[in-house]
Amino acid sequence: MEAKGLLSFLNYNWVLSPPSSRMTNLSQTQELFRRAEAVCFDVDSTVIKEEGIDELAKFCGVGDAVTEMTRKAMGGSMTFKKALTERLSIIRCSREQVNKLITDHPPQLTPGVRELVDRLHERKVKVFLISGGFRCIVEHVATQLNIPLHHVYANRLKFYFNGEYAGFDESQPTAESGGKGKVISVLKEQYGFKTVVMIGDGATDLEACPPASAFIGFGGNVVRPQVKERSSWYVTSFGELSKELEKI
Repeated sequence: MEAKGLLSFLNYNWVLSPPSSRMTNLSQTQELFRRAEAVCFDVDSTVIKEEGIDELAKFCGVGDAVTEMTRKAMGGSMTFKKALTERLSIIRCSREQVNKLITDHPPQLTPGVRELVDRLHERKVKVFLISGGFRCIVEHVATQLNIPLHHVYANRLKFYFNGEYAGFDESQPTAESGGKGKVISVLKEQYGFKTVVMIGDGATDLEACPPASAFIGFGGNVVRPQVKERSSWYVTSFGELSKELEKI
């Protein structure tokens, strides 16, 4: 059963894979962005300000335990799915807790993202949200940005009939390491896209290129040093991206 409430999940700074020979330089990345047929955004710490799993853990009274698990996960000792499973097993949020969290702490859009998405839509560019978080929060964000719900790719929380936590849908590609790249491959095949740009703050976003044509690192909410170092184009505001579109 899918959660009826809203929940976001932090895209952690996972261990990076070796550099791709197809990595683009700054000018190439900017050009690819200007002529992109599709732009895919990460959600947590990119489209929205929040790190949802931390907020949920605090709300459920297990903030310290999840912080420790996060520290271990960032050391590269476990896969994305294992880390996700263990964090949620610590939190064990009920449907009621998820609903109340979002009622009390609704997700906040990052400044400038609404304007950027509007500009992309005006240019007939397809916009997608690809998140390691949960579909209920991402759909809420998509609605605010006028992004079609079938352009949302994210995980799903599951609950028992009494509302208690029952796990998450492990069949979703975003539940696996490398899942965002898998989604982009599907989009390219489904829509025939030649130029797809991925934007995000974390290593799971960076690792989606390739198959993405280019990656733009975003540091407007949190700066992850490894991602910044590996990004040929790293921005700290969405205004920088909107300004780039004006060059056409």
